[in-house]
Amino acid sequence: MSGRRPRGPDQVLLRRKGNLPIWAQLGWRLALVFGLLAFAIVLHWLERDGLRDHYDGHVSFVDVIYFTMISITTTGYGDIVPVSDHTRMFDALVVTPIRIFFVLIFVGTAYTFVLRRTWDKWRMERLQRTLCNHIVVAGSGTSGSEAVDELIARGTKPERIVVIDCDKEALERPESLGCLIVQADATRDRTLQEVRVREAAAMIVTAGRDDTSILITLTVRHLAPELPISIAVRNEDNELLARQAGATTVINPVSFAGLLLASSTHGAHIADYLADLASSSGRVQLAERKVRDEECGKPLSAITRGLGVRFYRDERPYGFWEPEAATLMPGDVIVEILPTAETEAEPLADPAARI
Repeated sequence: MSGRRPRGPDQVLLRRKGNLPIWAQLGWRLALVFGLLAFAIVLHWLERDGLRDHYDGHVSFVDVIYFTMISITTTGYGDIVPVSDHTRMFDALVVTPIRIFFVLIFVGTAYTFVLRRTWDKWRMERLQRTLCNHIVVAGSGTSGSEAVDELIARGTKPERIVVIDCDKEALERPESLGCLIVQADATRDRTLQEVRVREAAAMIVTAGRDDTSILITLTVRHLAPELPISIAVRNEDNELLARQAGATTVINPVSFAGLLLASSTHGAHIADYLADLASSSGRVQLAERKVRDEECGKPLSAITRGLGVRFYRDERPYGFWEPEAATLMPGDVIVEILPTAETEAEPLADPAARI
């Protein structure tokens, strides 16, 4: 039996990014054009006996070049025409496909280097004028892609997400989801100004390298002092540096994975519930909000929709068991557990009873 497997619709194929500069792309297209033109001239010269010149009756090499050019460009003045069946068949079966190929090359080149660039520039300027209250994601690697997926799953519209990455292929997936993409260096002021980081609602930094992520955070904080910034770092020693750079939230995926592994040794369902809380696809999710006016003066256990587990007062956290939780005050920020959309219709038990 052959070891070759049939190619199915879901088979993943290897692909490598092209690295030809613009001048090389133009060069090979021009070379192809002139090569096809030379090929047609040589064949027309060999078939010159089947051509008739109505001007002087003699078909010279210059006439062949002239006839080839007007044939390729579909001009056709009619002063030189093919008269023999052999030459007409050659013109129909060889020159016509070359003519079509010429048109495709010129149209494709015009679209790639002129029309598409002009369109993208106009579209970018139009989007920039209306871009506000959006979320900027710097880095479209594994963590960045997961963050974008989770944002969309939690109800964020893709057109409100701007993804920045230097790798063109890394931007293909967020672009297919409908996100705005920018192929640029997120550490540069100009890039962040182009995506209107001052008007953004939040920013996620996951560049893949701690030093790059911290540099992006420094640049963002310089441009947008009040912007909430969430950053992913891999080295525990860099967590303090990330906070000093201006990060609002610092996530260490390596440490978090260790916490989940350690928790799983104390119960088979603990890690599962923690993952459930972190994802919008589970039955419950964590949410953060400010205390409502009608909740002021009441205990944390009295909130009606979800389960209050913590609140922040003057940036200090308090648990549901602490005395301060007996009276909510204006300005408190509540962290609560809520049902997801799939389970929201199910009746909730009394939160006080569950605590």
